[in-house]
Amino acid sequence: MTLFERLAQKAAAHPQRLVLPEGTEPRTLQAADKIIAEGLAKVTLIGKKDEILAKAAELSLDNIAEANIVDPDDRQFTEPYAQLFYELRKKKGVSLEDARYTVKNPLYLGCLMIKNGDADCQVAGALSTTGNVLRAAFQVLKTKPGISVVSGAFIMLLPENLPYGTDHMLIFADCAVVPDPTAEELAQIAVSTAATARNIAGIDPVVAMLSFSTKGSANHERIDKVIRATEMVHEMEPGLKIDGEMQSDAAIVPSVGESKAPGSPVAGHANTLVFPSLEVGNIAYKLVQRLAGAGAVGPILQGLAAPVNDLSRGCLVDDIYKTIIVTCNQAIGEKGL
Repeated sequence: MTLFERLAQKAAAHPQRLVLPEGTEPRTLQAADKIIAEGLAKVTLIGKKDEILAKAAELSLDNIAEANIVDPDDRQFTEPYAQLFYELRKKKGVSLEDARYTVKNPLYLGCLMIKNGDADCQVAGALSTTGNVLRAAFQVLKTKPGISVVSGAFIMLLPENLPYGTDHMLIFADCAVVPDPTAEELAQIAVSTAATARNIAGIDPVVAMLSFSTKGSANHERIDKVIRATEMVHEMEPGLKIDGEMQSDAAIVPSVGESKAPGSPVAGHANTLVFPSLEVGNIAYKLVQRLAGAGAVGPILQGLAAPVNDLSRGCLVDDIYKTIIVTCNQAIGEKGL
């Protein structure tokens, strides 16, 4: 069973309430139609009902009529969410009239539905910039308790001939959001990425905090940051199997790990790799993807108080479909199901 077959099976067993703010976008509608047909989520589309249904008919989509469709211009529907946004942001100078205007923005309305307990997760970005998707999530949902930073992970699906990670999977982070994390932020990224390994990849995380040094083989302030971050993770999540600082070969190759870090519970067996900066993580995942022919699932946004994931504006229908499945599994994992 492939990763997505397993994730789809779990989503079908525990259908989550999914919001798709870009309700008239054709690729989004096609993905939603498939999700509804397969019973993978309870879908809410935001937009004018007649426009959504007309576009669905044009695309010959038979299942969109089963979705919950909400109109951001329906004052009766949006007023409770305007009141909620006002309460959340009034200390930032937001007036009630400002809030009523803001909830007409589907990205904000979807997040407010989640905040109010009326939905579980959201996927957007086929029409919207990453900045706009994240801004709504930050302002409404904020981050998880004990986490102040949002990061982006990739699940790297390795070819069968590469014997690394767990079930030919490695988790990479941060590859998408934080350019130069502090030690505290790096520790939070590690904890969030371990959760992604459990909830999405379905593996027990074995986390390596990567650097250009293994256990004191070099000295530099950048190495000190990784060491401090590793110590912080031990305090934040004492049961997590994590070690660092560690070079990448020592992290994933058993013989090298034994040579460079004898006695480490992680060296040579890591399946979750936390990079010291965004440039390193982004370069690494793209090189592994291209040179090793690995699949790259992501970026999976982590650290938000509820699952919200961003799409590329150049995404395909299948990209949206898979992102929805991942997002629903994040919501399932956070509920402990």
